Amino acid sequence: MESTTITFNLTALWIILAYYIIINLALYGAMTLDKKRAIKNRRRIPEKNLFLLSILGGGAGGLFGMVINRHKTHHLDFVMAFTITSILHLLVALLLISKFVVIG
Repeated sequence: MESTTITFNLTALWIILAYYIIINLALYGAMTLDKKRAIKNRRRIPEKNLFLLSILGGGAGGLFGMVINRHKTHHLDFVMAFTITSILHLLVALLLISKFVVIG
């Protein structure tokens, strides 16, 4: 009986993981900072920047920032954008990770 081995390219896996952690922390931090600035009536982070971070892969961080900070939770465009980009980037991450798995 022949055994099958599965190997991972750990360097690629760590790079993908690090990217998603950093981009999600960046959007979470931006949402937290924007909430603090909103409370103090100070200059806010432009919404286009928040959407851009979401498109780049930070949707989950944006969702956590919305819920934890209670910020922009009534803005349907943010809820939808962060949710959709989170799902899409989860699929992209799984696809990328699957490309670095070697079965043989």
